Amino acid sequence: QVQLVESGGGLVQAGGSLRLSCAASGSNFVIDAAGWYREAHGNRRELVAGITSAGTTNYDDSVKGRFTISRDNAKNTVYLQMNSLKPEDTGFYYCNADMTSLGNWYRDYWGQGTQVTVSS
Repeated sequence: QVQLVESGGGLVQAGGSLRLSCAASGSNFVIDAAGWYREAHGNRRELVAGITSAGTTNYDDSVKGRFTISRDNAKNTVYLQMNSLKPEDTGFYYCNADMTSLGNWYRDYWGQGTQVTVSS
């Protein structure tokens, strides 16, 4: 059974950086389109950054110029580099992805989430 496994969260001071990683755990599963979502203060999950299989990216206005989403297809991993972090970036970050395996699609999978806390 495939899973998306996230890592890289933690506690950082304002102005600092973190890099989140999202990898598919099952063999033969390839991440297609993916996105990072943030859930904070009991609000619904909101898209922070997305990337297509071709590498096209999009960002929420609140993180443009500070966050970068990227992918390493050889490692089947998607990253979120977060720089110039602000306290309002605090939240639980989730990876979401569509995947393919042996010609089959596996859509809308979520990772377990990772906590990011930015102190002022």
